Amino acid sequence: MRYYMMPSRDIRVNLATEEYLLNQYDLAEPLLLLYIQAPCVIIGRNQNAYEEIHLPFLREHNITLTRRISGGGAVYDDLGNISFSFVSQKGKQAFGDYQGVTQPIVQALQKMGAIAVEASGRNDLYIEGKKFSGNAMYTKNGRTYSHGTLMYDVDLSVLSQVLNVSKEKFQSKATPSTRKVVTNIKPYLASQYQELTTEQFGEALLCAIYQVDDLKAISSQQIVLSAEDQAAIQDLVERKYANHDWIYGETPQFDLQRRTRIPQVGIIDIKLSMNKGKITKAQIFGDFFGQEPIEYLTEQLVGLAFEAEVFENFLATCQVNHYIHNLTNQQFFSLLFD
Repeated sequence: MRYYMMPSRDIRVNLATEEYLLNQYDLAEPLLLLYIQAPCVIIGRNQNAYEEIHLPFLREHNITLTRRISGGGAVYDDLGNISFSFVSQKGKQAFGDYQGVTQPIVQALQKMGAIAVEASGRNDLYIEGKKFSGNAMYTKNGRTYSHGTLMYDVDLSVLSQVLNVSKEKFQSKATPSTRKVVTNIKPYLASQYQELTTEQFGEALLCAIYQVDDLKAISSQQIVLSAEDQAAIQDLVERKYANHDWIYGETPQFDLQRRTRIPQVGIIDIKLSMNKGKITKAQIFGDFFGQEPIEYLTEQLVGLAFEAEVFENFLATCQVNHYIHNLTNQQFFSLLFD
């Protein structure tokens, strides 16, 4: 396994680097990426920025906002967080298998003294019932990456002020659930790891993953980006991760909205505009994951009559779980018509 520790502290550059390596790097062997960023919020590929984020607070505190290409929910990062990505050929890791993908991180943290760390829930890492890491996956052209946050020494007081956490996060129709308690992993580590900077913690984590005492022992495994690579990454930043249209998207007025939370799927927010009984505009937001872009599904909805029989026929030729992981066709139909 090769690795790359990103020098940038700009989330937009780091996400662009991640996507560039996903598309361009020779994946004869897996790639591990580690990166740290200044205060920022990253929304999931399918989320509505206007609904999920307290935008005035972001502007007032100069917090960067961007959107990633993977699904899942919004996260807040600052210089006390270190993010990680595992990039590999598709098939080396099953889509949605977060326990398997995060195992190297779990094992490394356990070696560093956080014995009680475990993968739990839909896509999170916990210790003693408290969440310290959220994860997401993305797959394209025979390649997959899984990336996640790792809260080492994050300012937790900012979280409640920056994210508009909806009621669906805490309850569903069937079973009320309690709000997730978040924590930093730092207090649970062995004492020698509790006085480190985030950069030093990242280096120690890397050594634990590779089972070495010093990074010099794995220096040959570190990749180096060329000037051409860096230019291509900067172009991607400007075209996507710093682009207003990508971050905010188009959010028109809608005639019909269906929003709910389904266990093992996540929040689904369907918005439809209609004229003379036919769908003229469709958007689906949420913190769900998907192997195919959600736009592939919404484009197929445009032009359909909003009638149960029409949708039953449509769903006979469509697999909704390709776009919304773990959602069945029947659940999608019931969300619209029940």
